[in-house]
Amino acid sequence: MADDRSTDFGFQRVSRADKARRVRGVFDSVAGNYDLMNDLMSAGTHRLWKRFTLGLANLRPGQRALDVAGGTGDLAAGLARQVGERGLVVLTDINAAMLRRGRDRLIDAGHAGNVACVQANAERLPFPDGAFDCITIGFGLRNVTDKAAALACMRRALKPGGQLLVLEFSRPGVAGLKPLYDAYSFRVLPLLGRLVAGDEASYRYLAESIRMHPDQETLLKMMQDAGLEGCRYHNLSGGIVAVHRGYKY
Repeated sequence: MADDRSTDFGFQRVSRADKARRVRGVFDSVAGNYDLMNDLMSAGTHRLWKRFTLGLANLRPGQRALDVAGGTGDLAAGLARQVGERGLVVLTDINAAMLRRGRDRLIDAGHAGNVACVQANAERLPFPDGAFDCITIGFGLRNVTDKAAALACMRRALKPGGQLLVLEFSRPGVAGLKPLYDAYSFRVLPLLGRLVAGDEASYRYLAESIRMHPDQETLLKMMQDAGLEGCRYHNLSGGIVAVHRGYKY
């Protein structure tokens, strides 16, 4: 039985405090090549996954949104376009290097007026109850130490009627896809990391962290346990990625 004081870091078991430190080290290392590597690793498909997620958000001008663990700001930029000048999007990330890149990209894209950036832990978001109409977290939940705490915290920050959207790698459900996906994840991704980013270990961790993340049904149950209602998910690319959504009523 796993020690409650430990958690997974890829395929390793580490202390909870050590996971936060190690994850910070991974994203300190990959921040400079993060966007390029996303395009290479997914052949650009991550843009379609994010576009689908933004379509589910469907925010109106003047509304408020929060992008948790938002990295370099792809989802935040899309949310900012939806809420317009009268709205507000808050981009958060626990990693300062990633947040700086996200802030700079959003400013360059002309979103300085309706976007704020806050360094924050997803498990302890520094926002009042009921502050946001929509909260997104894209490819960040699997790196959170206490996922249940993060889900509960995000629900707390939603307005009544607001929705949480979780975009994350998941479990392929198409026959014959898993062995191909495994070969790509554990051979090609670390090789790309070494050749392009000079960091094979971080990309091996990213592949391992995907395998340790809860599958579609398990994450659905975790969202329900966090008090979210109307929960469901959409498989994308044969289940390699899934978008989970739930509401606060």
